[in-house]
Amino acid sequence: PLGKFQSLATLAITTNAKDAYRLVLVDTPLAPYAQMHFNDAHDFTELNIEVIRNTLYKAYLEDFYAYCQRLGGSTAEVMGEILRFEADRRAINITINSLDTELTKEGRAELYCNFGDLYPEGIARLERAENHDAVRAAVEPYPQYRQLFQEATYSQEKSLEDCFFEYEVKLNKLSFEQQFQYGVFYSYLKLKEQEIRNIVWIAECISQDQKARISQYIPIW
Repeated sequence: PLGKFQSLATLAITTNAKDAYRLVLVDTPLAPYAQMHFNDAHDFTELNIEVIRNTLYKAYLEDFYAYCQRLGGSTAEVMGEILRFEADRRAINITINSLDTELTKEGRAELYCNFGDLYPEGIARLERAENHDAVRAAVEPYPQYRQLFQEATYSQEKSLEDCFFEYEVKLNKLSFEQQFQYGVFYSYLKLKEQEIRNIVWIAECISQDQKARISQYIPIW
Protein backbone atom coordinates (compact mmCIF):
# COMPACT_ATOMS: atom_id res chain seq x y z
CA PRO A 1 0.00 0.00 0.00
CA LEU A 2 2.80 2.47 0.72
CA GLY A 3 4.14 2.23 -2.81
CA LYS A 4 0.84 3.59 -4.17
CA PHE A 5 0.45 6.30 -1.54
CA GLN A 6 0.85 9.79 -3.00
CA SER A 7 2.28 11.26 0.19
CA LEU A 8 5.05 8.67 0.44
CA ALA A 9 7.66 11.39 -0.13
CA THR A 10 6.52 13.00 3.12
CA LEU A 11 8.29 10.19 4.99
CA ALA A 12 11.58 11.81 4.03
CA ILE A 13 10.89 14.81 6.28
CA THR A 14 9.62 12.88 9.31
CA THR A 15 12.06 12.55 12.19
CA ASN A 16 10.10 10.44 14.65
CA ALA A 17 7.49 7.69 14.74
CA LYS A 18 4.66 9.97 15.86
CA ASP A 19 5.11 12.27 12.86
CA ALA A 20 5.42 9.31 10.50
CA TYR A 21 2.04 8.05 11.67
CA ARG A 22 0.33 11.46 11.68
CA LEU A 23 1.56 12.60 8.25
CA VAL A 24 1.70 9.37 6.26
CA LEU A 25 0.57 6.10 7.77
CA VAL A 26 -2.78 7.24 9.17
CA ASP A 27 -4.39 6.92 5.70
CA THR A 28 -2.93 3.54 4.82
CA PRO A 29 -3.91 -0.05 5.69
CA LEU A 30 -1.00 0.00 8.15
CA ALA A 31 -2.80 2.52 10.36
CA PRO A 32 -4.32 0.00 12.84
CA TYR A 33 -0.86 -1.42 13.54
CA ALA A 34 0.95 1.90 13.52
CA GLN A 35 -1.55 3.52 15.88
CA MET A 36 -0.61 1.08 18.61
CA HIS A 37 3.14 1.56 18.31
CA PHE A 38 3.85 4.95 16.69
CA ASN A 39 3.31 7.19 19.71
CA ASP A 40 6.99 7.82 20.36
CA ALA A 41 7.98 11.45 19.76
CA HIS A 42 11.70 10.72 20.10
CA ASP A 43 13.84 11.12 17.00
CA PHE A 44 14.52 8.07 14.88
CA THR A 45 17.67 6.15 15.77
CA GLU A 46 19.06 2.95 14.32
CA LEU A 47 17.85 1.02 17.37
CA ASN A 48 14.29 2.33 17.63
CA ILE A 49 13.76 2.00 13.87
CA GLU A 50 14.60 -1.70 14.19
CA VAL A 51 12.31 -1.99 17.21
CA ILE A 52 9.44 -0.37 15.29
CA ARG A 53 10.04 -2.57 12.26
CA ASN A 54 10.07 -5.75 14.34
CA THR A 55 7.06 -4.67 16.39
CA LEU A 56 4.98 -4.11 13.26
CA TYR A 57 6.13 -7.39 11.75
CA LYS A 58 5.20 -9.18 14.96
CA ALA A 59 1.67 -7.71 14.78
CA TYR A 60 1.41 -8.73 11.13
CA LEU A 61 2.50 -12.31 11.84
CA GLU A 62 0.12 -12.70 14.78
CA ASP A 63 -2.83 -11.43 12.72
CA PHE A 64 -1.87 -13.56 9.72
CA TYR A 65 -1.55 -16.68 11.90
CA ALA A 66 -4.93 -16.03 13.54
CA TYR A 67 -6.53 -15.51 10.12
CA CYS A 68 -5.11 -18.79 8.77
CA GLN A 69 -6.33 -20.65 11.85
CA ARG A 70 -9.82 -19.22 11.33
CA LEU A 71 -9.82 -20.57 7.77
CA GLY A 72 -9.27 -24.05 9.19
CA GLY A 73 -8.70 -27.26 7.25
CA SER A 74 -5.53 -27.93 5.29
CA THR A 75 -4.79 -24.21 4.95
CA ALA A 76 -4.56 -23.84 8.72
CA GLU A 77 -2.34 -26.92 8.95
CA VAL A 78 0.06 -25.92 6.16
CA MET A 79 0.26 -22.20 6.96
CA GLY A 80 0.34 -22.89 10.68
CA GLU A 81 3.58 -24.86 10.40
CA ILE A 82 5.20 -22.29 8.11
CA LEU A 83 4.22 -19.30 10.26
CA ARG A 84 5.19 -21.00 13.52
CA PHE A 85 8.65 -21.54 12.06
CA GLU A 86 8.80 -17.89 10.97
CA ALA A 87 7.86 -16.76 14.47
CA ASP A 88 10.52 -19.02 16.01
CA ARG A 89 13.19 -17.90 13.54
CA ARG A 90 12.44 -14.27 14.35
CA ALA A 91 12.68 -14.96 18.07
CA ILE A 92 16.06 -16.65 17.68
CA ASN A 93 17.44 -13.95 15.35
CA ILE A 94 16.17 -11.10 17.53
CA THR A 95 17.80 -12.67 20.58
CA ILE A 96 21.15 -13.23 18.85
CA ASN A 97 21.20 -9.78 17.21
CA SER A 98 20.29 -7.99 20.44
CA LEU A 99 23.10 -9.50 22.50
CA ASP A 100 25.55 -6.82 23.68
CA THR A 101 23.28 -4.01 22.47
CA GLU A 102 21.28 -1.30 24.24
CA LEU A 103 18.06 -3.30 23.87
CA THR A 104 16.96 -4.57 27.27
CA LYS A 105 15.62 -8.05 27.98
CA GLU A 106 12.20 -6.52 28.60
CA GLY A 107 12.28 -4.68 25.29
CA ARG A 108 13.41 -7.83 23.52
CA ALA A 109 10.57 -9.85 25.05
CA GLU A 110 7.99 -7.45 23.57
CA LEU A 111 9.20 -8.34 20.06
CA TYR A 112 8.49 -12.07 20.34
CA CYS A 113 5.31 -13.46 18.79
CA ASN A 114 2.69 -15.10 21.00
CA PHE A 115 2.71 -18.34 18.99
CA GLY A 116 5.22 -20.79 17.58
CA ASP A 117 6.79 -24.10 18.56
CA LEU A 118 9.07 -22.26 20.99
CA TYR A 119 6.14 -20.52 22.67
CA PRO A 120 5.94 -20.27 25.64
CA GLU A 121 8.72 -22.32 27.32
CA GLY A 122 11.40 -21.76 24.70
CA ILE A 123 10.54 -18.07 24.44
CA ALA A 124 10.91 -17.69 28.21
CA ARG A 125 14.41 -19.17 27.98
CA LEU A 126 15.31 -16.88 25.08
CA GLU A 127 14.19 -13.88 27.13
CA ARG A 128 16.83 -14.75 29.75
CA ALA A 129 19.62 -15.58 27.27
CA GLU A 130 22.76 -13.47 27.65
CA ASN A 131 25.08 -15.11 25.12
CA HIS A 132 25.07 -17.35 22.05
CA ASP A 133 25.52 -20.52 24.11
CA ALA A 134 22.43 -19.65 26.15
CA VAL A 135 20.43 -19.18 22.93
CA ARG A 136 21.54 -22.59 21.73
CA ALA A 137 20.64 -24.15 25.08
CA ALA A 138 17.20 -22.51 24.94
CA VAL A 139 16.30 -24.29 21.68
CA GLU A 140 18.03 -27.57 22.53
CA PRO A 141 14.78 -29.36 23.52
CA TYR A 142 13.34 -28.72 20.04
CA PRO A 143 14.75 -31.31 17.57
CA GLN A 144 14.32 -29.24 14.42
CA TYR A 145 16.20 -26.24 15.83
CA ARG A 146 18.80 -28.35 17.60
CA GLN A 147 19.66 -29.90 14.24
CA LEU A 148 19.88 -26.50 12.53
CA PHE A 149 22.28 -25.19 15.17
CA GLN A 150 24.40 -28.33 14.84
CA GLU A 151 24.57 -27.97 11.06
CA ALA A 152 25.63 -24.34 11.35
CA THR A 153 28.27 -25.21 13.96
CA TYR A 154 29.95 -28.04 12.07
CA SER A 155 29.65 -26.66 8.55
CA GLN A 156 32.30 -24.32 7.20
CA GLU A 157 30.11 -23.19 4.31
CA LYS A 158 26.71 -22.61 5.95
CA SER A 159 25.68 -20.05 8.53
CA LEU A 160 22.70 -20.38 10.85
CA GLU A 161 20.78 -18.09 8.50
CA ASP A 162 21.52 -20.43 5.59
CA CYS A 163 20.20 -23.35 7.63
CA PHE A 164 17.04 -21.39 8.37
CA PHE A 165 16.55 -20.67 4.67
CA GLU A 166 17.01 -24.35 3.80
CA TYR A 167 14.42 -25.38 6.40
CA GLU A 168 12.02 -22.71 5.13
CA VAL A 169 12.39 -24.05 1.58
CA LYS A 170 11.63 -27.54 2.86
CA LEU A 171 8.42 -26.40 4.58
CA ASN A 172 7.24 -24.45 1.54
CA LYS A 173 7.87 -27.41 -0.77
CA LEU A 174 5.81 -29.64 1.52
CA SER A 175 2.80 -27.36 1.13
CA PHE A 176 2.45 -28.50 -2.51
CA GLU A 177 1.78 -32.05 -1.33
CA GLN A 178 -1.65 -31.13 0.07
CA GLN A 179 -4.66 -30.27 -2.07
CA PHE A 180 -7.50 -27.77 -1.69
CA GLN A 181 -5.68 -25.23 0.45
CA TYR A 182 -4.36 -21.70 -0.01
CA GLY A 183 -0.90 -22.25 1.46
CA VAL A 184 0.52 -23.08 -1.98
CA PHE A 185 0.17 -19.45 -3.07
CA TYR A 186 2.17 -18.21 -0.09
CA SER A 187 4.75 -20.96 -0.58
CA TYR A 188 5.11 -20.15 -4.28
CA LEU A 189 5.88 -16.53 -3.41
CA LYS A 190 8.41 -17.49 -0.71
CA LEU A 191 10.17 -19.93 -3.05
CA LYS A 192 10.36 -17.20 -5.69
CA GLU A 193 11.96 -14.92 -3.10
CA GLN A 194 14.56 -17.59 -2.39
CA GLU A 195 15.14 -18.00 -6.11
CA ILE A 196 15.84 -14.25 -6.34
CA ARG A 197 18.28 -14.48 -3.42
CA ASN A 198 20.05 -17.32 -5.22
CA ILE A 199 20.36 -15.30 -8.42
CA VAL A 200 21.73 -12.32 -6.50
CA TRP A 201 24.22 -14.59 -4.70
CA ILE A 202 25.46 -16.07 -7.97
CA ALA A 203 25.73 -12.62 -9.57
CA GLU A 204 27.68 -11.28 -6.58
CA CYS A 205 30.06 -14.23 -6.67
CA ILE A 206 30.74 -13.60 -10.35
CA SER A 207 31.20 -9.84 -9.92
CA GLN A 208 33.59 -10.33 -6.98
CA ASP A 209 35.50 -13.13 -8.69
CA GLN A 210 34.45 -15.68 -6.05
CA LYS A 211 33.31 -18.37 -8.48
CA ALA A 212 34.37 -21.14 -6.10
CA ARG A 213 31.52 -20.07 -3.77
CA ILE A 214 28.78 -20.01 -6.40
CA SER A 215 27.52 -23.45 -5.37
CA GLN A 216 26.79 -22.22 -1.84
CA TYR A 217 23.32 -20.96 -2.77
CA ILE A 218 20.20 -22.50 -1.22
CA PRO A 219 18.89 -25.27 -3.52
CA ILE A 220 15.13 -25.29 -4.10
CA TRP A 221 14.40 -28.40 -6.16
